[in-house]
Amino acid sequence: MTSDIVLIGPIGAGKSTLGELLAARLKLPQCSMDDRRWAYYKEIGYDEAVAQQKRAAGGWSLHYYWKPFEAYAVGRLLAECRNCVIDFGAGHSVYENARLFQSVKQALVHYSNVVLLLPSPNVDESIRILNERNSDLPDNTRDINELFVRHPSNRELAKRTIYTEGKAPAESCDEILEQSKAHSY
Repeated sequence: MTSDIVLIGPIGAGKSTLGELLAARLKLPQCSMDDRRWAYYKEIGYDEAVAQQKRAAGGWSLHYYWKPFEAYAVGRLLAECRNCVIDFGAGHSVYENARLFQSVKQALVHYSNVVLLLPSPNVDESIRILNERNSDLPDNTRDINELFVRHPSNRELAKRTIYTEGKAPAESCDEILEQSKAHSY
């Protein structure tokens, strides 16, 4: 079993914030997908011009264009980062394509500390809270985030879920450490 902590969840759930806190508490490096994704995507042919066309077309086409790159990036990040705290981007743990989902699930199979971050156990309440947190983002981002909350991928990948609403980040950090037994580093 790999004892690295992997944080997953929707946009605005606190993955980066808690990743930073956990890394500091454990005296480990933080590996953030947000810092590495574009380099990984380009390794397998990501084309910004195509992405711009899909973005201009609107709807979900950009989201679907990104999915193969996101699945590839998960494997790369996990291969590259060891003995650290890892935080995924919101889309890196949600797949509608069964083949892509299975590749990510397989990449995480030996990770005992995959933690899903959500504001509340109530799905609708989580979406409401996240929409408030992300009020400065475009409406289509909030729509995609609702997919990330409702889709079963995160729940299937996670070994445990931490609900953050009403807690200071340090409290959520303590809960993650307690539940994942990561304090044994």
